[in-house]
Amino acid sequence: MKIGIKVINRASATATVALTAGALIAGTVFASTAQAATAPTITAKGGYVMNNGTAKTLYSKAADTRRSTGSTTKIMTAKVVLSQKNLNLDSKVTIQKAYSDYIVSKGASSAHLIVGDKVTVRQLLYGLMLPSGCDAAYALADKFGSGTTRAARVKSFIGKMNSQAKTLGLTNTHFDSFDGIGGGSNYSTPRDLTKLASSAMKNSTFRTVVKTKSTKQKVTTKSGGYRYMSWSNTNTMLSSYSGAIGVKTGSGAVAKYCLVFAATRNGKTVIGTVLASSSAANRSADMKKIMDYSFKK
Repeated sequence: MKIGIKVINRASATATVALTAGALIAGTVFASTAQAATAPTITAKGGYVMNNGTAKTLYSKAADTRRSTGSTTKIMTAKVVLSQKNLNLDSKVTIQKAYSDYIVSKGASSAHLIVGDKVTVRQLLYGLMLPSGCDAAYALADKFGSGTTRAARVKSFIGKMNSQAKTLGLTNTHFDSFDGIGGGSNYSTPRDLTKLASSAMKNSTFRTVVKTKSTKQKVTTKSGGYRYMSWSNTNTMLSSYSGAIGVKTGSGAVAKYCLVFAATRNGKTVIGTVLASSSAANRSADMKKIMDYSFKK
């Protein structure tokens, strides 16, 4: 009987050791998996990334908190223009003094458009999205708004921006300007801006413009001659992040540093937004962290 008891105890002890070891191994595997799945920490106050093909959320931080958007607003400016019926991208717009006066009065980013030049709508889109020209944004709003006065046309164009936002279901988005320099009620969220960019990227002209690192455009001068305008993209991720295809930077005293971004790797397109990063360098670092993380998911 004593021998039997010893055998049972030994077997029990062996089983206990085996179970304990198994639990430790399983725990280690679980811990490693949990650690690998931990979302990165970013300096931006808000961020959101989704799979552009499935709309699945891949990263989220204060994704639905409304914030100032800076020049990422110009994504909607471009979308409204590209949504016009029977749009002729080669139609010409004469640059008005009001556009350059606006740039000076606001201390705004500029495409350096010259009064009297005749610039095509397509060229204005490059001037809008690459150097983030607020003069180009003004010219487009004046061209595609409705009304007998410039003020009425601008108001109409901003109304179209808000109508587009409503159509897209962007419930936390509102525009009070054509360029992001608003009166305090120009806002969106990381999720809404990502949805907006995803929609805009369906347009081939938009995709072509926002992935362009630099361009040299021939425009017609007031006297009938021509000059070349050279624009470089403020979106440095096009050169620094593998697979980058767009879309738009933004910054401002209230907005801080913002970026709406997209990249494609191995047939998978990931698109997202960071709002209110503390610096341009941190904005880029934030984007890289959450994009790398999202591509692994």
